[in-house]
Amino acid sequence: MDSMINLACGILAYVLMEGAAWAAHKYLMHGPLWFLHADHHSKEPGFFEKNDYFFLIFAIPSWLCIMLGMIYQVWPVVSFGFGIAAYGLTYFLVHELFIHQRFRFMRKTTSPYWEAVRLKHKMHHKTLTKEGADHFGLLWVPREWIAAQRKKQS
Repeated sequence: MDSMINLACGILAYVLMEGAAWAAHKYLMHGPLWFLHADHHSKEPGFFEKNDYFFLIFAIPSWLCIMLGMIYQVWPVVSFGFGIAAYGLTYFLVHELFIHQRFRFMRKTTSPYWEAVRLKHKMHHKTLTKEGADHFGLLWVPREWIAAQRKKQS
C-alpha cells in the first residue's frame, strides 16, 4: 500500500508540474524574470542562454523534496521530488532536444501529437517580447490541434 501511495505522489507531482511550468512561464518568465528568459525568444550567438538558469531554479524544489524526504524518511515527499525531476527530464528532452533541436538528432516525427506540441511552441515564439505571448505550457495541447495535424498528414 505504501508503494502505491509513493507512486501516486510521484505521478501527481509530474502532472502538477505542467500547470506549475505553465504558470511560471506566463507569470514569472514573461514577467519579472524576463531578463533571464528574453534571450530564449531571440536567438543570440552561443550554445547557452540565460534562460538555462531556469533548469537550476526548477531543480531546487525537486532536490529539497528528495533530500529532506530521505533525511526525515517521508517517502511520499521523496516520490514527489522524483516526480518533479521526471518532469524536468521530460522538459529537457521535449523542449531542448525535440523542439529547439539543441542536439540535432530528434528532427522527424510522424506523431500528430508531437507535431501539435511543436506547432504550439512555434506559435508561442512568434512573440519576441515580454507581452503578448500565448501558449505557455509544454505537454498539454488542445485535441483540435492534434486532429488538425492528423488531418494534415492524411
